[in-house]
Amino acid sequence: MATKRDFYEVLGIARSASFEEIKKTYRQLALKFHPDRNPGDAEAERRFKEAAEAYEVLSDQEKRQRYDRYGHAGLEGAGVHDFRNSDDIMEAFSDIFGGGLFGDIFGPRRRGPRPGQDIQKVLEIDLAEAARGATKTLEFVRQELCGQCQGTGARRGTAPTACHYCGGSGQTVQTRGFFQVASTCPACGGAGLRVTDPCQECRGVGRVGKMVSQPVDVPPGADNNTIIQYRNQGEPGDPGAPRGNLRVHFRVRKHSLFERRNNDLHVQMPISYPQAALGADLEVPTLDGKEKLTIPRGTQGGDVLRLRGRGMPDINGRGRGDQLIEVVVEVPKRLTPRQEELLRELADLEHDDVMPKRRGFFEKLRDYFTEEAEPADSPS
Repeated sequence: MATKRDFYEVLGIARSASFEEIKKTYRQLALKFHPDRNPGDAEAERRFKEAAEAYEVLSDQEKRQRYDRYGHAGLEGAGVHDFRNSDDIMEAFSDIFGGGLFGDIFGPRRRGPRPGQDIQKVLEIDLAEAARGATKTLEFVRQELCGQCQGTGARRGTAPTACHYCGGSGQTVQTRGFFQVASTCPACGGAGLRVTDPCQECRGVGRVGKMVSQPVDVPPGADNNTIIQYRNQGEPGDPGAPRGNLRVHFRVRKHSLFERRNNDLHVQMPISYPQAALGADLEVPTLDGKEKLTIPRGTQGGDVLRLRGRGMPDINGRGRGDQLIEVVVEVPKRLTPRQEELLRELADLEHDDVMPKRRGFFEKLRDYFTEEAEPADSPS
């Protein structure tokens, strides 16, 4: 398997390049290596696709950050497009090329059968499923080719006719000076065909909705930004063209106990004052069950203890994170007489000034204001 080149090297730009620099450089490379300018040149076609892959990642802020941090491995599950051909690339980046960029140079292009659209679905999972992996079933409505007309949209025994507006090309061409600008035909939507006698089953659409069940493998370590793709499980394309892809976006439900921070799990654990002062051996919950944890003597509230390797698995197989236990020292709201007696003895030993047992705060406050109200020096 060939090693992918660095995307910055592919575009010939610095790692600090701005979005406009990335966009400008990609346009130049796309024009240089486009297959219509290099017929039969396999190397030019490879460079054309390579530049498109680099642009897709570096022009997306989130994907670029992941790539800068982890390289190509960080893009697994990030929803990077699987380009099939040059038409697929031009369709993906139509906002850059516009209707006329390549039409200006190469003239109108007949697209042929169009591949199906991708389907985007969200699948909710819980934290345990994200940690251990699971197989879930995703049910959704997907369009299928009509069985009566086989997707043509025309009544059985008839066939679609060429669009009279564009002559069947799917595009209209306007001349502007020395250039020709091609755009999608407004009458047929780029199909090049029109249905005059529609199929009764699908009413001329060529598609019917059908409920499907898709098994989805949840990879261990899946997170909210994880996307997996199933090829050819999307919407159907034109007759003879491949289906689109199914892209499943994971959403991990919040856990009642654990908070995920990258691959680490954070949990708050209450302990008593004696346990914090004297130390203790306690059992703490983890995703794998109970685990023994030693609380050191003199632990302070807010201290964070670590259980190594008890966090979430890395989705790329690079070990597991840790579980971080934040200590919360609980102060009892009610004391037994014996507990109060012992705490007062401790306060005396440490010379702490504590509230007298039978004299509340508001009594002291009343005395304070009474003293303030009396004159400093009484008249003789």
